[in-house]
Amino acid sequence: MTAPTHSRITGTGSFLPGEPISNDALIAGRGIESSDAWIVDRTGIRFRHLATDDVAASDLALVACQRALAAAGRQPNDVDLVIVATTTPDFIFPSTAALLQAKLGIGNGGAAFDLQAVCSGFVYALNVADKFVRSGSHKCALVVGAEVFSRILDWNDRGTCVLFGDGAGAVVLEASDAPGILATAMHADGSHHGILAVPGQLCGGKAIGDPFLRMDGQAVFKFAVKVLAEVAREVLDAANMTADQLDWLIPHQANVRILQATAKKLHLPLEKCVVTVDRHGNTSSASIPLALDEAVRSGKVGAGDTVLLEGVGGGFTWGAALLKF
Repeated sequence: MTAPTHSRITGTGSFLPGEPISNDALIAGRGIESSDAWIVDRTGIRFRHLATDDVAASDLALVACQRALAAAGRQPNDVDLVIVATTTPDFIFPSTAALLQAKLGIGNGGAAFDLQAVCSGFVYALNVADKFVRSGSHKCALVVGAEVFSRILDWNDRGTCVLFGDGAGAVVLEASDAPGILATAMHADGSHHGILAVPGQLCGGKAIGDPFLRMDGQAVFKFAVKVLAEVAREVLDAANMTADQLDWLIPHQANVRILQATAKKLHLPLEKCVVTVDRHGNTSSASIPLALDEAVRSGKVGAGDTVLLEGVGGGFTWGAALLKF
């Protein structure tokens, strides 16, 4: 099989469960000692979506993938690779990707697996899928970020529980003669694992350790701003481009202050930064494809645009992908 030269995103899709929940509604419903003003001032978050107990990550991913396939003009059996980035899988095994493959009705025996890089997960998965497609081994991939992050939140920890939401986003990535993904980068440094983690595990059928997300917010902020600026410059340099040539920056939607600081370090006007954290909260691996899909469907991102995706997550992991639409 002759390897194609490039891969390209041909369709995007996303899904958010239920109705948006305001800060005031969340505070009242969960008995959280906080305020709308406090949350908005420190994070920029005003709303988030939370899945009900009977909804799994694969359920959210299913709708996002159906929408991405429709946008790409593809049928499920055109897909020969499914990669799901998630921190909140349906089961220990089988993978959420395998469950999603079955729900989509993909019966061609293509590969399906999960990838765990927390909030960097979608960028990692897109990078991996790009390598598969460009190698010639696969022609049409579904790359998904799907999370029910509300399942791992401590609702008594007001510093973290107000930050996150649930959702899914997906793209169809296909072999192409024209450049689509111009440059990518992935990094990790496990020595920083203590500042953002869910330090629990299953043993003997029981959860041991701490099953909830724990975070040192100030340390995460400093680390995130540093590496997001660095990895953005890395992929721009690899493509022989400068930040002023970007049409759009779509970073992981963690906190509006991180987004603003990253744009400032890159000398980009905020008008070029896609922001959805105010309406979605931090949806971890789903945040970038959710923001990308919204930008595409609203007409912000269009044919010929150059777009930089970048994320940073617990581990620590971080990465970026420079795209041409």
